[in-house]
Amino acid sequence: LKTVNEFSDDDLFHVVMLTDLTTGKVFYNKLVYLYLEMPKFNKKEDELVTMYDKWLFVLKNLSRLLERPKELQERVFKKLFEQAEIAMFSDKEYSDYEESLHNLWDITNAMNDAEEKGFGKGKEEGRAEGIAEGAKAQAIDIARKMKLHGDDIDYIVTITGLTKDEISKI
Repeated sequence: LKTVNEFSDDDLFHVVMLTDLTTGKVFYNKLVYLYLEMPKFNKKEDELVTMYDKWLFVLKNLSRLLERPKELQERVFKKLFEQAEIAMFSDKEYSDYEESLHNLWDITNAMNDAEEKGFGKGKEEGRAEGIAEGAKAQAIDIARKMKLHGDDIDYIVTITGLTKDEISKI
């Protein structure tokens, strides 16, 4: 059985399972421990190639980094550094930050509510306008049929609600 100190100098990532020492067989393969020996990770900023390298670098050095290095420009690191900055706030700064978030949420909710109400009102107005246009089209269609039938213009005005001028243009 190896202890952490007996692992190879190069390996910093270890997958560990419970093993029966008598048989050497894995006791339960559903329980797995992943170990990172962070002192063994010694890459510098300019040596970071993979996302794995970058994450190890961040985990090891986040407390010492004053700003985000140019090698860590991916969006996930931007969010991480923003959260790390917030974590460093004093109680007063954090309280002010929370208050500003609540204000932002209130403004956003008010704008969304106003937009929804405006959309609803627009739909109502559009619906009413559509109904009015449909009624007008129906009146014109009826007037056309009455005119073809030879009905009197005054009678057509009474039935359809159209003006004499509108009927004469049909």
